Amino acid sequence: MEIRRRPPNPAVHVSSLTFQVKVPGASPSHILEEIVWYKEREVAAWREQVSLQQLRQQAMAAPAARDFLGALRQGPTRPAVIAEVKKASPSKGLFREDFDPVAIAQAYAANGAACISVLTDEKFFQGGFENLRRIREAVEIPLLCKEFVIYPYQIYKARAHGADAVLLIAAILSDQDLSYFTKIIHSLGMTALVEVHSQEELERVLAVEEITLIGINNRNLKTFVTDLGVTEHLMRRHGETFRQRDLLLVSESGMVTWDDLQRVEAAGAGAVLVGETLVRQDDPGLALQQLTGRA
Repeated sequence: MEIRRRPPNPAVHVSSLTFQVKVPGASPSHILEEIVWYKEREVAAWREQVSLQQLRQQAMAAPAARDFLGALRQGPTRPAVIAEVKKASPSKGLFREDFDPVAIAQAYAANGAACISVLTDEKFFQGGFENLRRIREAVEIPLLCKEFVIYPYQIYKARAHGADAVLLIAAILSDQDLSYFTKIIHSLGMTALVEVHSQEELERVLAVEEITLIGINNRNLKTFVTDLGVTEHLMRRHGETFRQRDLLLVSESGMVTWDDLQRVEAAGAGAVLVGETLVRQDDPGLALQQLTGRA
């Protein structure tokens, strides 16, 4: 999937002309591109409030990060579950009216989640870094900051707010950025979860030596259709590489039942990331038990 980091330069308006020239590709091609374009402006606004130097100092002063990868390898269920605190999505709207991120996170922690993912995007997912900070104060298990990272600034912001891991999306980052950002994440004691959607992206990520945790997103970000066959297809081609390098695979999106978890585990997933299936239920903790076959 081709992602443009920012919109094309606007047309130059000449006062003597009575018509406006349309710029080709001036609108985002899909939701991921729209999010990335907005992030450019959002991060610029954050820098006006808190400088990168100040944020780095806050990140360095934060308590030591927890072992996110270790928690997945030693999780109480197989596959291990990263349970997601998620209020809404661009495609499906609001998931629940009575959204209490801390209560949901506590329910996950008490019912078998190895780790918790926290959506920090505000505009498109109605999340926020404040949710990450509050959840960090309330639970002990490791936390993933699920953000659309395009600058190191967001990595330091995640660490300053208590994240133990940060999501990197291969589709929106160059090979150089993937390597550089992963090194920054590791230097802060955190884990990088690098997400791919296709064969091409997975091959790019496997070429980056620093990466140890890879997520395969079963959701097509153009159509939003989920297909667990994406995990199966990519692991048929690259499963041996994962085993030889002791890489841990996280299958993301589309898991609804215990059978779904068994299916992706059979394909090679050591962990799964599940959000909507859990957060829509009246009791997310009980839903997690049922999903993992513990209820």
